[in-house]
Amino acid sequence: MSSRDEQSGLILLVEDNRQIAEMVGEFLERRGYSVDYAADGVSGLHLAVSNSYDVVVLDLMLPGMDGLDVCRKLRRDAKKSTPVLMLTARDTLEDKLVGLEAGADDYLVKPFEVRELEARLRALIRRDRRQVSTEILTVGDMTLDTATLRLVRGGQELTVSPIGLKLLAILMRESPRVVSRRDIEREIWGDTLPDSDTLRSHLYNLRRVIDKPFERPLLHTIHSAGYRLADLESEVASASQPA
Repeated sequence: MSSRDEQSGLILLVEDNRQIAEMVGEFLERRGYSVDYAADGVSGLHLAVSNSYDVVVLDLMLPGMDGLDVCRKLRRDAKKSTPVLMLTARDTLEDKLVGLEAGADDYLVKPFEVRELEARLRALIRRDRRQVSTEILTVGDMTLDTATLRLVRGGQELTVSPIGLKLLAILMRESPRVVSRRDIEREIWGDTLPDSDTLRSHLYNLRRVIDKPFERPLLHTIHSAGYRLADLESEVASASQPA
């Protein structure tokens, strides 16, 4: 194991294509990152669970265990919130939804430029290293503890991805105001903005967890304006009360 580099980061690269792995590993090490490497899913999962990385760069197609299963086990079984950047040759919206639903924070479609890979790594590391303030955020019957990252709605504990939690924190702090798409993207990814499908995919997966099992939706899309998190029925009821 390499020691953590505070200026750059400690990266786990899980990639079975040796040529790609060597190219990425050499580039990142020249840029000041420390890189651990695994050539299959089982070894990659073991390293990701056993050690503390700044980011896991995870190929989708791997021998032994594919990247989706690695990501699911990392999130659901090991309860690790390490940022995951998924590498994939698949670029359809459905493929992206599946990867993000498995727990990936971002994805990069092959073939890719290593400079873009590094930019996305920097954005994930900056986001993850920000100091988390201790807040209890509540909207309607949903509560998020920003220190423990425990999310509860209607007495039911919910599990969402790290990006999903970040989205919720942004929207819950601003509730019931509308937050623009640009403001959300800047807050999460900084200056290295993802493609247009990424935020939409995260919001789609978030709705499936926090709204679909419940009677009243809390997450609302405001056409041409952005998104808001609010209990609209409670707002109407409060407004109708006599002064």
